[in-house]
Amino acid sequence: MIDRRPAAERGHANHGWLDSRHSFSFAEYHDPDHMGFGPLRVINEDRVAPGAGFGTHGHRDMEILSYVLDGALMHRDSMGNGSTIRPGDVQRMSAGRGVMHSESNPSTDAHVHFLQIWIEPDRRGIAPGYEQVSVPDEAKRGRFALIAGPAGAGGAVTIHQDARVYAALVDGDEEATHAFAPGRRGYVHVARGNATVNGVPLAAGDAVRLTGEASARIERGERAEVLLFDLP
Repeated sequence: MIDRRPAAERGHANHGWLDSRHSFSFAEYHDPDHMGFGPLRVINEDRVAPGAGFGTHGHRDMEILSYVLDGALMHRDSMGNGSTIRPGDVQRMSAGRGVMHSESNPSTDAHVHFLQIWIEPDRRGIAPGYEQVSVPDEAKRGRFALIAGPAGAGGAVTIHQDARVYAALVDGDEEATHAFAPGRRGYVHVARGNATVNGVPLAAGDAVRLTGEASARIERGERAEVLLFDLP
C-alpha cells in the first residue's frame, strides 16, 4: 500500500526567525492521523534566519538527526561538542538520559535550511552520544547511501533503533531502488526537487508511506534529493 502525504498538508509554524513544516504532530500542530510512522516520530523542515536559532534546551530518550540542505547550522551541547553542520553532513545526537543543546545559524546574510529528524530509540536511559560525518554527493548519486543505522549496519552514524536512513540524489535518467525485507515498511520524503516513487509523482516536501511494498523505486528525478526510512 502507498499512502501519499502532500507537502501542503503538513503542519506549519512561522515565528519570523523560524519557518517550520511538520510532517508529523509536533508542538502546537496535532493530527491524530500523523503521530509518526513506526519509530519515526518527527521530520521537521526548518528554515532559520541569519543570526537566529534555538536557544539551549533539553531532550531525553530520542535519536535526533540533523541533515542540512543549504547554509550552515552551528551546534553546541552539554557533552562538550561544538560543530558546524553543512550540506552533505549528517549529525546524530542520542539524547538518552538527558542532554542540553543549542542550534543556531552563524551566517549574517543567509538562511539555513535543514531537516531535523527524531527516531524513538529501542531502549530508554542510555548514555547520551554524538556523531557527525560527511557523506559526499558521489556516494548518493543515482543510489541510496546509508546515512544512519544500528550498530554494525555500516551506516554513516549509529542510531539506537532497528531503523535505517538512506539518502539519494536522482536527476534525469538516474534511478535508485531499495528492497525491503519481509515485514519492513518504508517512508520516503522528498527533501527537494521532484521525483516519482513507485509510480507516484512527488514534489519537494511530499512523502509516501510504504506498507507491504517489496521495494521503493525512485526515478524521473528533477534535481531530487530524497530520504528513505526503512522501518520495523
